[in-house]
Amino acid sequence: MHTDALALLEYDSLALGIAAVDRMLKASPIALLKCGSVHPGRWLALIGGTVASVEAAYAAGVEETDDAVLLRDPHPELRAALAGRPAGLRPDFALGVLETGSAATLLKAVDAALKAAPVGLAELRLCDDLGGRGLALLHGELADVQAALAAGCEMAAPAGRLSGRTLTPRLDAHFCGVLNAGTSFRDCVVAEPAGAEIPEGR
Repeated sequence: MHTDALALLEYDSLALGIAAVDRMLKASPIALLKCGSVHPGRWLALIGGTVASVEAAYAAGVEETDDAVLLRDPHPELRAALAGRPAGLRPDFALGVLETGSAATLLKAVDAALKAAPVGLAELRLCDDLGGRGLALLHGELADVQAALAAGCEMAAPAGRLSGRTLTPRLDAHFCGVLNAGTSFRDCVVAEPAGAEIPEGR
């Protein structure tokens, strides 16, 4: 995903989203990096290309969106996470969690957070199994994660789409392994630290 600019457009209507993607592709030579339906009945479209191309496509598709973001110079860690290559959590680092009411707002907030301090992006989830929300896990030195969270919240709060934020100064080592496997309940791995009380018959 080596594009100069990225844009994520979020539609409340699947029909409007499909029509908008067609318009964007006809308006500009962009790359359609990913698109499709997400919970709860929304349509997401992630596009990339040169700044000029993405701006032209964005203009053709943004009018009917519920939320949208255009990033002319997205942070490399954000690109990697969108391509399915997020950084892993470390138990000796602090953990910051950002939760937003839309996927587009999450990208905007995470980009600001990553640019504000040298933190890593351990997970990025957009809408699915989240009731339409966005979720990001940031990790690094405590002061850096604090600064990153502040920048991300400052970006998301004015839109009224900041759903939650937490800061854990030092993550439990066993829980770190659980989170590295993914934050979805469906994909959760069992954590059995030494001395743990394990139910019979499990």
